[in-house]
Amino acid sequence: MDKQTKNIYEKMVDFKQFAVVLLAVGVFFFLGVIIPSDSKSEMDVNIMMISSMSFLALSILLFIQSKQCQLKLKDMEDGNKR
Repeated sequence: MDKQTKNIYEKMVDFKQFAVVLLAVGVFFFLGVIIPSDSKSEMDVNIMMISSMSFLALSILLFIQSKQCQLKLKDMEDGNKR
């Protein structure tokens, strides 16, 4: 049981770290979209916007996954106390 708990905890931490990194990358892509520049073409802006939204969506999914692992750990802890 202890090994399973440790495994779930490590997954939770990994999901959260990946989500933060993807959130940061998504924000940088979004900043590239909103900062004005004459050298950007319409296709470049579209690609950066799609990339930004993709990274942000994936970040949200990983935060949700991390929260599910946290709830699972809490349920396991509550089950052990009874």
